[in-house]
Amino acid sequence: VQLQASGGGLVQVGGSRRLSCVATGMGWNINYLGWYRQAPGKQRELVASITVAGETTYSDSMKGRFTISRDNAMNTVYLQIDSLRLEDTAVYYCSAGMTGPQYWGKGTQVTVSS
Repeated sequence: VQLQASGGGLVQVGGSRRLSCVATGMGWNINYLGWYRQAPGKQRELVASITVAGETTYSDSMKGRFTISRDNAMNTVYLQIDSLRLEDTAVYYCSAGMTGPQYWGKGTQVTVSS
């Protein structure tokens, strides 16, 4: 099982970014896909998750500016981040599993600058 995240980079405060993550190596439709992030010196935290049925869960602090979506046919999950803030600087990881984060990708760095 491999998870390949992309879309990170350097972005200015107030900008937007769309992250993508493709899951490969699974012969079945992945139920759980999620995005987590880890800022420097902090623990990894949930951003949002989505099931194959389209049910979404957002961390309370992430509601409003983050939108998770998925393409089931492509086993791809997206994370749209709007109105980026300095505190959004982090490595963003995607995860996959049946009911929770069982597999992890290497992450993609998002750096927000002023």
